[in-house]
Amino acid sequence: MKILFTGGGTGGHLFPIVAIAREIKRLSDDPKIQLHYLGPNDKKNLFLLSQEQIKTHSIVSGKLRRYFSFQNIVDILFKIPAGFVQSFFILLFMQPRLVFSKGGSGALSVVLAARILGIPVFLHESDTVPGLSNRVTSGFAKKIFASFPRTEYFDPGKTMVTGNPILKELSEGNEKAAQEVFNLTMEKPVVLFLGGSQGAQPINDFILRILNELVKNYEVIHVCGKKNYTQTQQEAKVILDKGLEKYYHLWEFLDEIPLKHALKVASLIVSRAGSGSIFEIAALGKPSILIPLPSSAQNHQSKNAYEYYHAGATLVIEQDNLTPNFFLSKLDYFISNPQELEEMKNNALQFARPLAAKAIAREILEYLS
Repeated sequence: MKILFTGGGTGGHLFPIVAIAREIKRLSDDPKIQLHYLGPNDKKNLFLLSQEQIKTHSIVSGKLRRYFSFQNIVDILFKIPAGFVQSFFILLFMQPRLVFSKGGSGALSVVLAARILGIPVFLHESDTVPGLSNRVTSGFAKKIFASFPRTEYFDPGKTMVTGNPILKELSEGNEKAAQEVFNLTMEKPVVLFLGGSQGAQPINDFILRILNELVKNYEVIHVCGKKNYTQTQQEAKVILDKGLEKYYHLWEFLDEIPLKHALKVASLIVSRAGSGSIFEIAALGKPSILIPLPSSAQNHQSKNAYEYYHAGATLVIEQDNLTPNFFLSKLDYFISNPQELEEMKNNALQFARPLAAKAIAREILEYLS
């Protein structure tokens, strides 16, 4: 009994797949169940999935951009058709019982091939505004899972609000382990900055502008993104006043183990507003400041952020309004008001849906039984 996962190549698409796959294994010990993944040929992501005993297959992947680009011509005329043909024959010979799509450009060819072959399709949409792939394919999906209650576009009759699947293991962080992993002094409140896979550079630049003021009162874990790490590290060395270096901890990326410890130890988290980040923050009950990515497709990060803001769990600062005095005053206000932090924590926990992956895994197994 083969279950095929598909989705775009970013962490926002892949980590929910890992979370659901783990829950399928926890809920069923049926040796006949085989988990497969078909998507873009990204070696790192394929390796991540293979570590979860998910058999991986890759296809050529094109992208439908919402702006003019000559690359659109190449993708529409060559890459997307090639990916569809590859998907069709892989599915024809594999014969999965169900295709589960997380959306994204890497999923469209796979889901369309599944439709032609009569293979049932389940979708999950992370954001309040569905991506193009999920909008195109939602009409023939058997079931749609949504992260937010007010997700646009989908048929309510076959949509189930589950939240965004997160790794259960992220709730197992430890403060002592965090102190060792990040070499924390624990002399000041810890603020965790998460830039996300996109749009980290403006946040990095802003942190460097206020770095000395920031580390006077806080210990900072700053996740800056792999491509920005060397430059950010060099600039921080020049900027930081002597004696304050021990309060600044720069990382290019946090995989599962350091991430769970960072989430645990942080007094407050500053993040972009991708659905994955929001639901991870909520599940841990962490106060937060969200800075939506202005260039996100259909402004979905801003809509995600304000959906969470209306739950009373966060403060939203638009990037255009991100000024040093305003940000630092808000940060100081929250940290110096434990009652405010406690209220944000409680509201975050009420918003959270930590069992999303388990709920989806159960729906998949019940459908196949």
